[in-house]
Amino acid sequence: MRQTVERPQGQWLTGGDGHTFWFDSGSLAVDFAYTGGFGKRQEWEQWHEPSDASTWLKGRFPEVDAAVGDREFADAKGLRDAIARSVLAAARGEGPSPADVDVINLFAATPDIPPSLAGGGRQAGRSRARVGQALSVMAREAVELLAPEERERIRECDGDHCTIVFYDESRSNNRRWCSMQRCGNRAKVRKHRSKEEAR
Repeated sequence: MRQTVERPQGQWLTGGDGHTFWFDSGSLAVDFAYTGGFGKRQEWEQWHEPSDASTWLKGRFPEVDAAVGDREFADAKGLRDAIARSVLAAARGEGPSPADVDVINLFAATPDIPPSLAGGGRQAGRSRARVGQALSVMAREAVELLAPEERERIRECDGDHCTIVFYDESRSNNRRWCSMQRCGNRAKVRKHRSKEEAR
């Protein structure tokens, strides 16, 4: 079994009500998608210039020379948006568009960050990975997530009027909320109030 590098997951988001909450999407590729507006939520856009993308990538890929230029910035946003649209479609029981499949496949076909064993006296290959290799890692994960056998684990939060999408990585495959701090807590409060009112 191939071992993968553990990458940090999750990030802070601000809901339409102005409250900030921790959101772990269950997937690095979905976290990546949520650095943007993810559909109509343009207030969630985190990347306004190349240095914003560089900071995000460095936080998850410390081995990458994350100097993001204009070209890498355009590439990252193009892949990010294709993944966001595809994940949103999957959560609604639809397949990704052919154009988005082409974008994801294009990045997935490029070299990713190869595994390496620490402790050697010589260094093979580049000492630092490129931004494109990090994008390939996320594209390849998106390919796995969007495969028919995994797609059912991509779903929207059960919270009232919440359209946040996540990948359910739980063994029981029963995750319901985008975040227990947000929608999960609201559901508990509603349930408690209804019990109190029923007394």
